[in-house]
Amino acid sequence: MTRWIAALGVVLALSGCGYNDFQRLDEQTKARWAEVLNQYQRRADLVPNLVSTVKGEANFEQETLTRVVEARSRATSIQATPELIENPEAFRKFQAAQGELSSALSRLLVVSENYPNLRANQGFQDLRVQLEGTENRITVARNQYIAAVQQYNVLARSFPSNLTAMALGYEVKPSLQVQDEATISRPPAVNFDKPASK
Repeated sequence: MTRWIAALGVVLALSGCGYNDFQRLDEQTKARWAEVLNQYQRRADLVPNLVSTVKGEANFEQETLTRVVEARSRATSIQATPELIENPEAFRKFQAAQGELSSALSRLLVVSENYPNLRANQGFQDLRVQLEGTENRITVARNQYIAAVQQYNVLARSFPSNLTAMALGYEVKPSLQVQDEATISRPPAVNFDKPASK
């Protein structure tokens, strides 16, 4: 009977310490991260077709294409696993590589506006729409991951569940960060001057 009471006491203590919440939120965080990885992979899969289509434009800026190909190579060279979120340094490198690919793709799309044949190419336009849709999916997946991490981290830092976190080794998870906050906080430069007509 004494063992039964002791076992019941342990169960009641664990139910109030957040153990089950840690399990639920940890799984939720992993699922959200898997969706982020899924969308990043979708984007990486679009890049070769986009680059091939752009190469068809005879005098397209080779430097821009090279940057996209190199950025994709760096982004896909980092093994993206669910465990990546447990390693802050690897997570930071992965995030930086994905940011670099985003930047290179943005540059490619901006430069492509200078090529009327490319803008008229239906294959390029279809890929562009797919890429824009994927970027939107990435944003949604990242936001869901950030929210899941926030819930987990609040539990890991709050009393008394922080005692469970310390006892069982549940560490605070890294969240996604904006790469260059100073750049995005500056308003964009707008030039309304039209080029002189020839």
